[in-house]
Amino acid sequence: MALSSASVYPLAVHDAFAVAADLGYDGVEVMVTNNQDSQDPDALRNLRERYQQPIVAIHAPTLLLTQQVWGKAWNKVVMSAAMAAEVGASTVVVHPPFRWQSGYAENFPEGIRNIMEDFGVTIAVENMYPWKVRGRETKAYVPHWDPRPLDYQHITWDFSHAASAGVDSLAEIKLLGDRLSHVHLADGFYTSWDDHLVPGHGDQPCAESLQHLGSSGWPGIVVAEVSTRKARGAGEREEWLGETLDFARRNLGLGAAAQAAETRPRRT
Repeated sequence: MALSSASVYPLAVHDAFAVAADLGYDGVEVMVTNNQDSQDPDALRNLRERYQQPIVAIHAPTLLLTQQVWGKAWNKVVMSAAMAAEVGASTVVVHPPFRWQSGYAENFPEGIRNIMEDFGVTIAVENMYPWKVRGRETKAYVPHWDPRPLDYQHITWDFSHAASAGVDSLAEIKLLGDRLSHVHLADGFYTSWDDHLVPGHGDQPCAESLQHLGSSGWPGIVVAEVSTRKARGAGEREEWLGETLDFARRNLGLGAAAQAAETRPRRT
């Protein structure tokens, strides 16, 4: 069970490693942002060694808020794959192309396959959700916000995005089968905008989905990607992320670790 550095935003990636070590996570997923450490393999290796937290994944800067990071779209993916290989991360998470990225979007499935072969990492395309303007859906991603029917070998499943899209995560995870490579654990509501709540605080079947993955021997990595921007200080942030870790271990059925996690205090 790993922690995404997005879970401590707007704090720095250094804080993510510190929190992960403090709470007993098993690794860190680094989201590449404007934070210089998130872009520097040497800095990340130093943090990995200092906090004894493996880097399990690199989240490429393919979000709207990271448009200025690492230049053009393909360069973002190539640099993320190169950095993943340098720091020992097995997975790169990418978002589907935006509709205005026409050349990039047209060759996206083939392009990511080629980059995977070049760098020896898995590139897992994340499920997104429809954008709405004045109550009507607008096309933001090409060919679609939903990667399930498309020609992608590997998919990252995000529970909060599924909630925003009105999708049942348990049903879709079962349908994805071996294509499911990576999971972003959070929660949310269909009526809201990408909440990234602590699991169990929204309407997604998070517990049932993790139980299914645990019982089926799924080999991928679950990463906590919970928003703590509204937390009242470091204490509440760690409480929320501790609750998320306990939830995951308990429902994945991780033996003694799950039982030990039951003793951690929970948010009320």
